Amino acid sequence: MPVIRVSARNGIPGPAGGPQSLSRALDAALSDPSVGAGPVTVMVHGFKYAPGCERHCPHETIFSLTPRFRDVDRRIVSWPRHLGFGRPGPDRGLAISFGWPARGSIWNAYDNADRAGDALARLLAELRERCPHTPLHAVGHSLGARVVLDALTKSAPGALDWALLLAPAEFSAPAHAAVESPAGRTAKVLAVTSRENDVFDLMMELFVSALRRGDSMLGHRGLRASNALTMQIDHAPTLAALRAAGHRLGAPEGRVCHWSPYLRPGAFPLYRAIIEGRLSFSRLRAILPEDTDPRWARILPRFATAQTAPG
Repeated sequence: MPVIRVSARNGIPGPAGGPQSLSRALDAALSDPSVGAGPVTVMVHGFKYAPGCERHCPHETIFSLTPRFRDVDRRIVSWPRHLGFGRPGPDRGLAISFGWPARGSIWNAYDNADRAGDALARLLAELRERCPHTPLHAVGHSLGARVVLDALTKSAPGALDWALLLAPAEFSAPAHAAVESPAGRTAKVLAVTSRENDVFDLMMELFVSALRRGDSMLGHRGLRASNALTMQIDHAPTLAALRAAGHRLGAPEGRVCHWSPYLRPGAFPLYRAIIEGRLSFSRLRAILPEDTDPRWARILPRFATAQTAPG
């Protein structure tokens, strides 16, 4: 049982498509010998996905070991398989497909992410109660990263070991508040950003109201704290540093892409090294450069160069 499906309904997590209780589903999954002492990883999708919604159901597409519709949409790749789940043998760990209603307007989805955060916080509490010493991680893309950050603000210390935020669709102020929350301070947080995502960040800033006037998306300046790092995956010095450490990420193929943090060749093997404990936070901090490219460096390189030129 390498992958189980959980859906958020009105702020409450439950097994997807079945009458079984969440407690029973978790107990059955965690007792499977193939799970054993391996890590538990909750995968959280972003905008336009929703459980039970034809081609947009995360349980049937990106969070399935055998995704449907992958022949018609290159963005549909199996997260759990690429993260190392589904392989034979004991102690392989458990992947959890976490689905929530993220269709409709961007305003609806952004608000729904807050209620999904309630459900994720409850799920993390259930998991931590059952496996207090098991590595417990969350990987969220886009608005899924907002769900993960929101869950941190509503969780007890120790709820998560790693939070991997891929092209996070969240404003900087609430993101930093989540990292400074009791659960946030005990987690390790990695914001995976890219200048390929600048257009999508701008659209969020234009159409979604920030709680703090003038706040920008997390991808603008990244996330820095004693327990948080930013990894800009289209930053040439970052790619070179990772390559020198044995982690080869492919070069960016275009100027605009919202999905490159998981479609880029080499990205999943890097995340797998993190969740399997082969790449520590301290090692990653030592590898990653402190600087990043300025906003619009990929789309308008001359403008970005002028911004950073000495006065």
